[in-house]
Amino acid sequence: MAKIKFEESLKKLEGIVEQLERGDLTLDESLTKYENGIRLYKQCLALLESAEKKVQILTKNASGQFQTEDFLPPQADEG
Repeated sequence: MAKIKFEESLKKLEGIVEQLERGDLTLDESLTKYENGIRLYKQCLALLESAEKKVQILTKNASGQFQTEDFLPPQADEG
């Protein structure tokens, strides 16, 4: 199975958005493009989440030694 690349998926998704925004597709064509766009969006999101899990932050502890910590993305404010 070929490895899916984020940049390729994003470029395809942008192309679909442009086509939909032009508004010159039939309803069936629009629905098909929309479904493909949702699939690509989910692929991009999964790839980003996977990459986010791999990111670590290099920090210096109290004794001056370097250590790594898992990256925790900022949480959206709830309220």
